[in-house]
Amino acid sequence: MKRFPRTARKAVFICLSLMAFISVSLYAETLTLSSPDGLTVVTITDANHRAEYSVAYNGTTVIEPSLLGVTTNICSLGDGNEHIQVHFERRIQQTYHLDRGKRSTIHYTANQSTVTFIDSESRSFAVQFRVSDNNVAFRYTIPQQDYRRACTVLSEMTTFNFPTTTTSFLCPQAEPMTGWKRTKPSYEEEYVAEAPMGTPSLYKRGYTFPCLFHVHGGVRLASRYDLSDTYWVLISETGVSSHYCASRLSEGTDDGVFGICYPMPEENDGFGSTGAQISLPGYTPWRTITVGNTLKPIVETTIPFDLVSPLYEPSTEYKYGRGTWSWMLWDDASINEEDLHAYVDLSAAMGWEYCLIDNFWDINLGKKKMEELISYARDKGVGIFLWYNSAGTWNDTSQSPYDCMHNAITRKQEMRWMRDNGVKGIKVDFWGGDKQETMRLYEDVLSDANDYGLMVIFHGCTLPRGWERMYPNYVGSEAVLASENLKFSQHSDDMEAFNACLHPFIRNTVGCMEFGGTILNHNLSRDNIHGTHRVTGDAFELATAVLFQNPIQNFALTPNNLEDAPADALAFMREVPTTWDDTQFIDGYPGKFVILARRHADKWYVAAVNAEPTPLSYNFDGALLGLTPKTKARSYTDDKKLTFSAQDIKSDKKGIFKLSVPTNGGTVLVIDAAE
Repeated sequence: MKRFPRTARKAVFICLSLMAFISVSLYAETLTLSSPDGLTVVTITDANHRAEYSVAYNGTTVIEPSLLGVTTNICSLGDGNEHIQVHFERRIQQTYHLDRGKRSTIHYTANQSTVTFIDSESRSFAVQFRVSDNNVAFRYTIPQQDYRRACTVLSEMTTFNFPTTTTSFLCPQAEPMTGWKRTKPSYEEEYVAEAPMGTPSLYKRGYTFPCLFHVHGGVRLASRYDLSDTYWVLISETGVSSHYCASRLSEGTDDGVFGICYPMPEENDGFGSTGAQISLPGYTPWRTITVGNTLKPIVETTIPFDLVSPLYEPSTEYKYGRGTWSWMLWDDASINEEDLHAYVDLSAAMGWEYCLIDNFWDINLGKKKMEELISYARDKGVGIFLWYNSAGTWNDTSQSPYDCMHNAITRKQEMRWMRDNGVKGIKVDFWGGDKQETMRLYEDVLSDANDYGLMVIFHGCTLPRGWERMYPNYVGSEAVLASENLKFSQHSDDMEAFNACLHPFIRNTVGCMEFGGTILNHNLSRDNIHGTHRVTGDAFELATAVLFQNPIQNFALTPNNLEDAPADALAFMREVPTTWDDTQFIDGYPGKFVILARRHADKWYVAAVNAEPTPLSYNFDGALLGLTPKTKARSYTDDKKLTFSAQDIKSDKKGIFKLSVPTNGGTVLVIDAAE
């Protein structure tokens, strides 16, 4: 039988493979790339001789034609006269394990294509697209330009063009070098929910990632929402390392167009470039778009981790778990030998792994006394985390230890001392913004800490962008209006339920969130009498230990809780895990209510909280988690007066658990699926 030459056979194979998931119209100069299930489709075109893309889900356009392009110090790529060339690549399939995310084993399948745009002057840039089920990701590839082997990327032309019926759930970016001791921006502003297109952000500086959009098409009902004809879109970025700056979303126009903004010049006290210095050929970070006609793909997405790879090997086996944190309710005054011993004892009594010691320990105790405390904790089976100021040269903070982390020489000296004395990790606070200069410092701290077997928490910081997979000793970032604000203002307490019903849909969807919550004091002070007053129930607080995902949870329990908190609540907190093998979204609406299930080994934890002014009644079908009728569960609940109770229950003969969650209340079901 006559055979085609090998090169011809290869060409036929490539063409047939390409047709499997890419359709190209040479005359229209348009390419469509679909997800494996065919529901998520990105269309790339050179309409009007401009590089553009759009995104559709299930046949409905959720992002209308939007611009692509970058501006460098060499030239602008994407500002006109572009024509498409298509380069077929391949289907991406991988399985990986992640011990600090929503699920421990992740299967990722995507279709990938690189689209090259060439302008009339033969200058080119490429956009690499990956489309997986419910996710679109793209990044720019900038080739070598003439003899140039490096360039500075000054800005992007990237836009996200939403239908005008869209509403948004966004966190405004703060003015740089403002706030307490000029420490902003630190991703700690209040979200604005259901804002119509054209609503300006509070500071006119755009929005921090991630950004959630609701593309309306259905009818709003009196007490719930008909989501059958509406769509959800989550915008973020991932893969930011020392090689690039972080970015944010711009102000939106009245007709729903948002762009990518690089850091503000004033960040880091004006030091460092607002762009990114890269070698050529080079890549930008990935822009990610998660879409769905329900919130399930938003809550469960793993796209921030699917697109990145580990940057180095762990130097030791890092252990995750629970910790106490004296500063949360006992403030700076607790950084003394007696109080810190009490918190180490609290961790030991709870069976928890860690105790976090906050600022001024170097002054109030000194290293000799700290070495003794570390030894005392080790004898109790408790590891120590120590707080550090990232530097302070970019703000006016006086909290110490100071000037230990921003210089490689002093940082390694300090980390060597920590390793030699058995410190388990560090919490580094007060960061300077999103410039590449600051991203380098994040990576340097993480990399050096790994050399000395230390885990790292960031506070007063930027959003993590794929870091759980990129850096094996990274264990969480604040980057949210977190628990400390509950003691600073009653307003934060009054809004606690509302915010708790936002984070699983927005901030915590893309990365670990070091919130530091679960407060069982009724008043947020040392004496549990004065200070701001908690308006949520105890079961609500237990539920947040499940809802808020972080591999090391520094909870806000206090030594007095061993005597004055409900025994059943303490029993739950002694056993609640901090790492998860699976996460399943059950139901909810941002700012209204949320029901979420997480599994650790054979146990499911189903957590529900309610911020609506009326009680939430919900029939939870255990079959969603593979449970059978009359399954046993341990139930922790708040009643209508927010009185806490715990009891053993069973689902009914149809496998239904009837949940009743009052305003500012919560419910947690603990179900052993192995029984």
